[in-house]
Amino acid sequence: QVQLVESGGGSVQAGGSLRLSCVASGAYNPCMGWFRQAPGKERDGVASFYAGSGKTFYDDSVKGRFTISRDSAENTEHLQMNNLKPEGRALYYCAAGPTWTCGASWNQATQWPYWGQGVQVTVSS
Repeated sequence: QVQLVESGGGSVQAGGSLRLSCVASGAYNPCMGWFRQAPGKERDGVASFYAGSGKTFYDDSVKGRFTISRDSAENTEHLQMNNLKPEGRALYYCAAGPTWTCGASWNQATQWPYWGQGVQVTVSS
């Protein structure tokens, strides 16, 4: 069984920064990612990290502002979010999965088998 526990959510003003963390326990999954879901909207992929190659993937909306990283020794992933925008207000979810999860459809929530409970990020203008 895989458990994912997020932390680091909060409230910031537009232009501010937050760092989300996710600690994984249980079976090892080489692919980890972050999704977000705003009220009334679908859960969208933000970023993912494939431990096998160190390759990262980002949604176009966050490129240059967000950085995903992974500490394999701690089985922890982080999402550094800089220059946050009001449209970034959402519940942010940590996700994990096998190698193929980090393929071309990494940003599809249905591809990921394991999820955290989500943390709230609020960005005020």
